[in-house]
Amino acid sequence: MKKNLIFIFFLVSAASVYGQTFLTAENYFAEVSEQYAGFKDYEADITITIGKNEVMIGRASYKSPTLLRLDFSQPAEQVFIYNGEMLTIYLPRRDTVLSQVVDTTNTSSSPSLATAQGLSLLKRSYQISYETGPEAVNYGNTEEKVIRLVLTRRGASEGFRKLILSISEDTKLIRSIEGTTIGNENMKFEFSNYSINKGIPDTRFLYDSPPSANTFNNFLFNE
Repeated sequence: MKKNLIFIFFLVSAASVYGQTFLTAENYFAEVSEQYAGFKDYEADITITIGKNEVMIGRASYKSPTLLRLDFSQPAEQVFIYNGEMLTIYLPRRDTVLSQVVDTTNTSSSPSLATAQGLSLLKRSYQISYETGPEAVNYGNTEEKVIRLVLTRRGASEGFRKLILSISEDTKLIRSIEGTTIGNENMKFEFSNYSINKGIPDTRFLYDSPPSANTFNNFLFNE
């Protein structure tokens, strides 16, 4: 009887300690989201890899709650601006401006995944789990430690079947988002060199297209 009581006490104590230290994937994601919700603005270097060969490199600027701008050095001078309702893209090689009214009711049309708004949409639309567990792993071939989360879509309307987030263990900043689209195309968004709450003015998100540029409105639905 005494041995049984000691064994039960050990189990209860172990469960109590485990419960205090273990953080579920959803709770960890909530902590990351809460941090991003506190950002007034940020800038970060961004690299977008589509498939195996297409690589885009630029600088991302975000201002809460919905302003987002990407200025690319590769392709040179390409610009992407989103104000929460309208998406504008300048393609210098074609001297063309594309504009599109964006439906923000689901993540498949939201271009702002690494923001408080984007993370909130992901939480509603995806199931969240650890890739292998709550322990940090190396980020790629570096010694930087990240937590890896797997997001699996709840319904068929989402643009990505699955997303994998790598989040810095030290800063809880998103280092990368890897996505598999409905068409099984792989995309990867990598973020580095964050600069947070520097007071980015609203004028940063205004864009005057070149006078010579051709403009196409609602280009996603044009035949």
